[in-house]
Amino acid sequence: MIETPPKLSKSDLSRAISLYGNPQIMTLIQDINDKYLYWSDVKYKKDPAIANPQELWALVHLSRQIQKTFEWPKFGANLSLTNHMQKVCHEIDMQFGGSWGSSSIIPKNDSEIYLVNSLMDEAIASSQIEGASSTRKVAKEMLRKQIKPRSRSEQMISNNYNAINFIVEHKDETLSPELILKLHGLMTRNTLDNPRDEGCFRQSDDIVVQNEITGEIVHYPPKSIEIEGFIEDLCKFANEEIGERFIHPVIKAIIIHYMIAYVHPFVDGNGRTARALFYWYMLKNGYWLTQYLTISTVIYKSKPRYERSFLYGENDGNDMGYFITYNLHVLEQAFDGLKNYIQKKIKQKQESLELMQDVDLTERQRTILSYFVKNPYLELTATEVSVRCMVTHPTAQSDINVLVGMKLLKKVPVNKKQNKYIKGEEFDKMMNRPSEKI
Repeated sequence: MIETPPKLSKSDLSRAISLYGNPQIMTLIQDINDKYLYWSDVKYKKDPAIANPQELWALVHLSRQIQKTFEWPKFGANLSLTNHMQKVCHEIDMQFGGSWGSSSIIPKNDSEIYLVNSLMDEAIASSQIEGASSTRKVAKEMLRKQIKPRSRSEQMISNNYNAINFIVEHKDETLSPELILKLHGLMTRNTLDNPRDEGCFRQSDDIVVQNEITGEIVHYPPKSIEIEGFIEDLCKFANEEIGERFIHPVIKAIIIHYMIAYVHPFVDGNGRTARALFYWYMLKNGYWLTQYLTISTVIYKSKPRYERSFLYGENDGNDMGYFITYNLHVLEQAFDGLKNYIQKKIKQKQESLELMQDVDLTERQRTILSYFVKNPYLELTATEVSVRCMVTHPTAQSDINVLVGMKLLKKVPVNKKQNKYIKGEEFDKMMNRPSEKI
């Protein structure tokens, strides 16, 4: 249960106005706003000049009203821009995109391999947030080997992966109702109770958002009659470069996420579609590094905070600041996670390549062998290699044939049409022998 903030009286606001500007108090207010704390945390903050928690809350509210920079045309959703938000957006600009972005963080030769792994992880985690129960290991095997989904959870993950690839391919398009419905249809294919709800806006109002554990109703979305107008406003908001007032693209992407979640224009799949549209808008605006980030993994690991950030806003006059502050933190965490992941993979690859330095192979063939260094009991198919390395099936098969010919891999027939490959008799010899050309 989310605690409701106290209602502020005219005397509370008058007192806040008289205290506003006090340097000591403003330092406390800025700290509260940078963290975008909710009433349940603010009430424990103290200052000698402030008589009680309600007085402090009035000051916080006053400061946020002064900093208000945007309000959605309907529903009262509003944004107060803080120093911290602007600072994080600047850091993201320097790290995520543009000609000055951190291109050096992604090794050029391995960029496609990192990309496919990131897209898979994002698809898996986004589905897990919505209840998919498949493990990461099983889900990745399904995607890499292009195995047909065997359960609703696997279908959700497969759909998410296809939808994310669709976004990457259509990132330069303008947002339209048709694009939104296409994306939702890809997300929900064969996962809804009624297939007719796939790729369609909801027509009824018998929908609520409930706490998964307690069953408590935490959100009543707007009426279905308002969806058409909302979608028109959303497309206009996404497509206009600068409206009445400039809003940083990263914050606009988060607002799109928030508003889809708030309006709930679909019977199901709202969360997945909202995160996908956030992802699309980031890529559309040049934040190319977003496609390498597993943003949903960070959200999944902090799911209670994700949900609270939305509920705090709804309980506090539909203030999007809580949700925006949380999601900016998620982007920071995802970027740090990417850096750590790549450093780890570079180290692993260097160690593997040192062992294979005298073997006459291409970079990609060495990469294929490195999978077996990591997992000696691995079984690969040509299809899986083509997915991992983002090459055509014939190219993958050609690389495998070279490795089989050198006895570094061994072909094991599965049936008359398909083979799998395990490490061959020369593999361990190569990994253990002193430097010499083979």
